[in-house]
Amino acid sequence: MKVLILNGSPRVGGNTALALEEMVKIFEKEGVEAEVIQIGNQAIRGCVACNGCRKLGKCVFDDAVNAIAPKFEAADGLVVASPVYYASANATLIACLDRLFYSTAFDKRMKVGACVVVARRGGLSATYDELNKYFTISEMPVASSQYWNSVHGREKGEAAQDEEGMQTVRTLARNMTFLMKSIALGKEQFGLPEREPKAFTHFVR
Repeated sequence: MKVLILNGSPRVGGNTALALEEMVKIFEKEGVEAEVIQIGNQAIRGCVACNGCRKLGKCVFDDAVNAIAPKFEAADGLVVASPVYYASANATLIACLDRLFYSTAFDKRMKVGACVVVARRGGLSATYDELNKYFTISEMPVASSQYWNSVHGREKGEAAQDEEGMQTVRTLARNMTFLMKSIALGKEQFGLPEREPKAFTHFVR
């Protein structure tokens, strides 16, 4: 089992990293290989809808997105984490996810997705909802926890004081591990669900 973790915070070792470290401890205990990649401090531009990826098989902007793509393809699960800015995720992370999900043609069905959001106080639920949409549009089951996957903290290290938040992300890692292992067993026995040819409908016709 492999999990790819994208840290959308620009702060190395900050509160988002603390929350992810709690998850990594559980993954390692459960025998899941976890790789964390810091995204929030990288120069990643947004998608320009050029559709060049349809010809190249990768994004035309050759940066961290193309480096992450094969890691995502090989992973059984994806965790994305972000601090909250104006009730939204870090713009660098969103640019990365927009291009990562759009430019990759590999089958993402039944890879398990989970997100973690961190803030001083508000905007957590909106950001949580925003990040989960990447999974649900890609037929990726979303792992849940005992509460929304949110952790509170402002100054570096304060997240460690949020006992409920830290417990929530530990529970998330355990539930995600169980779901990934269960899906792997199900794929061996039953295969993937039948897939219909995609129907594309515009509202004007």
